Amino acid sequence: MLTILGFAMIATFLVLIMMKKMSPIAALVLIPALFCVLVGDGAKLGDYVIEGVGNLAPTAAMLMFAIVYFGVMIDVGLFDPIVRGILRFCKADPMRVVVGTAVLAAIVSLDGDGSTTFMITVSAMYPLYKRLKMSLVVMTGIAATANGVMNTLPWGGPTARAATALKLDAADIFVPMIPALLVGLLFVFILAYVLGLRERKRLGYLSLDEALETEQDSGTVLVKAGSGTGKAAASGAAASSDSSGSVSGPGGDASDPAGAPGDDDTDGFQGLDPNRSTLRPKLYWFNAGLTIALLTAMIMELLPIPVLFLLGAALALTVNYPNMAEQKARIGAHAENVLNVSGMVFAAAVFTGVLTGTGMVKSMADWLVDAIPQGMGPHMAIVTGLLSLPLTYFMSNDGFYFGVLPVLAEAGAAHGVSPLEIARASLVGQALHMSSPLVPAVYVLVGMAKVEFGDHTRFTVKWAALTSLVVLAAGVLFGII
Repeated sequence: MLTILGFAMIATFLVLIMMKKMSPIAALVLIPALFCVLVGDGAKLGDYVIEGVGNLAPTAAMLMFAIVYFGVMIDVGLFDPIVRGILRFCKADPMRVVVGTAVLAAIVSLDGDGSTTFMITVSAMYPLYKRLKMSLVVMTGIAATANGVMNTLPWGGPTARAATALKLDAADIFVPMIPALLVGLLFVFILAYVLGLRERKRLGYLSLDEALETEQDSGTVLVKAGSGTGKAAASGAAASSDSSGSVSGPGGDASDPAGAPGDDDTDGFQGLDPNRSTLRPKLYWFNAGLTIALLTAMIMELLPIPVLFLLGAALALTVNYPNMAEQKARIGAHAENVLNVSGMVFAAAVFTGVLTGTGMVKSMADWLVDAIPQGMGPHMAIVTGLLSLPLTYFMSNDGFYFGVLPVLAEAGAAHGVSPLEIARASLVGQALHMSSPLVPAVYVLVGMAKVEFGDHTRFTVKWAALTSLVVLAAGVLFGII
């Protein structure tokens, strides 16, 4: 019964948000509360929610201060050179823009944290997508899938969890998987190229001279840096509104129905003057060094990540904006993103708390493992790879790696399958996992990109699942799995 209710709860949630019948926050709270009552544990709902909130509180804190930190870094101009480099590569060609999105997301993903990857990628690429009237779900889909492949880095989380759960060395799991993961990343770049060609066909593209002329006329750099909702942001958007609507090509209608909900005057192209008051060019190398030190400390796990971002945000604000009024203004500029993301995380805590507390997760995992035919025993590595797609999408990485993976490894060991192969196969589903409604970072992505979560899900799931299958096929082909 718990198994049926668990799958029914997840299916109800996904259907309602994809049909836009409920907002993600409302669905994350109300649907599990209803199913908790149906299970007969309504009296324990409070305990489940508090436990879920307690488990996700460090993640919420990390996201809150990470948004402030990287928002300030964007404000002060730290990433302007990266944006200019991407723009020089992309020119005004939609195909290059999509490929540039994949490359940027993959590079920034080296820090091992999805939320920071999405903040930097969206901040750099969002204005360009808006200017060219490209589909924003293409940006979110490509960024999430590229980050999902890179999320398998040993310091990204899944590899460390697999190593801990099966008492293996993380390097023994990850290093042999590198060729298969590179194939997966290459597939993401090819996918970006194909989707970019489709966007180019739909929209056309400006010549380099036209693009440069438009940029000079607008007097902006393509960075959506802490614009907030203030007058400065509104004037920046207004200054560039003429140029944002001038890019259309032989593809006909250049509207963005799939990826730009609420595409009105307040949601147009938002550029910032290269001489904006928030820039701190004299402190560029300090900010670069601080960011490198922060990422290094994250990788080396010198302190918990929430503590590192809390310290980093406080230091960045103090050094770059010693005036109290300026500090309040910068915090206020990013308050909307902080509130949206932290609110979504705590709402997700209700979902995960009920799913775990009622025993639905365990029941679903046991049912799936029991459903594996005996004849598949010698192929448990491949089975694990296939199961990692739905399981890491419908449950947290902790639930999968610490709850399900040991059971799969035991089943494989009974048929002579090495735990290392099981562990490597378990990484396959990460490309899809990064678009799961249970991953807090995905709400940073869709929130900053102003994309409905349902639209992102409908577009991304098929491509992310295909990427995961490509990784699995490459692993089998190379003899890794």
